[in-house]
Amino acid sequence: MKRIFIDPAKCDGCKNCTIACMASHQDMTPRQGSLAELRQAVYGLDLTDSATQSRNRIVTDGKGGYRPIFCRHCDVPDCAGACMSGALQKDLETGLVTYDEEKCAACFMCVMNCRYGVPAVSPDKKRMVKCDFCAHLAEGPACVRACPKKAIEVREV
Repeated sequence: MKRIFIDPAKCDGCKNCTIACMASHQDMTPRQGSLAELRQAVYGLDLTDSATQSRNRIVTDGKGGYRPIFCRHCDVPDCAGACMSGALQKDLETGLVTYDEEKCAACFMCVMNCRYGVPAVSPDKKRMVKCDFCAHLAEGPACVRACPKKAIEVREV
């Protein structure tokens, strides 16, 4: 199983990961997901469009540094445990916490129960938004490829 790991000491708060996430999700068509394609998508990104909400975020740590907030796809996910509709499930093969928007009741129990504060309410308040490990991209998570400091990496666990 693969997981995203973050070294907060390397993060300089540039938010390239956030922008790459937004760009990679503005068009969910399965594609190769090359860095060149990602750059092209960034240039065309409409930051005023609520549909381009990021699935990660960077916050300041109050000490002059930054704290990246990413889904950990927990072994025992509190978000999925709180989901009454079954929209969030732990995929035992991939280890990822998957989301089925069609099943979502928009109760946002997942948002309230995640100990890391990852799931977010969509701007239209009809669904939640969380990391999907860029399942629509052949090359994996866009955030990892976009980080110039290599603060984000994918590892086999």
